[in-house]
Amino acid sequence: MTVTKENVASAGPAAGTKAGERRRVLDPTERFSEILFGLIMVLTFTGSLSAAESGHAAVRTMLIGAIGCNLAWGIVDAIMYVFNALGERGANLLALRRVRNASGPSDAYGAIEDALPPAIAATLLPEDLERIRRGLAALPEPPVRAPLRADDFRGALAVFLLVFLSTFPVVIPFLVFPDAMRALRISNAIAIVLLFVAGYSLAKASGFRPWRTGLVMVAIGAALVGLTMALGG
Repeated sequence: MTVTKENVASAGPAAGTKAGERRRVLDPTERFSEILFGLIMVLTFTGSLSAAESGHAAVRTMLIGAIGCNLAWGIVDAIMYVFNALGERGANLLALRRVRNASGPSDAYGAIEDALPPAIAATLLPEDLERIRRGLAALPEPPVRAPLRADDFRGALAVFLLVFLSTFPVVIPFLVFPDAMRALRISNAIAIVLLFVAGYSLAKASGFRPWRTGLVMVAIGAALVGLTMALGG
């Protein structure tokens, strides 16, 4: 939680009126995390299919299960996104009130430092803290409660689409190829590529080593799928 003009503005009714105060609906880490989650979910279904023994009925059952599961989890994730956004905005309001209602400057400085990442708070001088305190005190009166915003629902829709649509590249081979064994091999190859690309992209957005992270993500995805299947998921 960070006390800034942007965060405080995002809690108020005027949020979104200035381009500089609007955050992306989903940041890169959130986007790739949702894609990875959707891929792992669908792989638990395709991985449970015995291609050598499965006929059309078994493949059809697997497809219905995979699509239905990611549809349900996409809805659940979207709802949780709205709750998380509302909770974060409410926490920012509480931090702002703590600063504005502080009994003295020293208490306000403590509230500001508590709301900032430790590495940033440690670099602030007293005059920096005073400037922040004055800036927060000069802001318009915030709302009593954190409101829902249109961005919350756009973010929820984005989360749903990422989880749900990540199903299809993995299941499309089963719709195209009548040979279940061939479809499974192509599906697994697509899944490996997508896991690597998602891990590679996530690393670039997070400052990690892209190639290593992509390979690690493939390994983690395979391990999580195996664990989920072993536990009956």
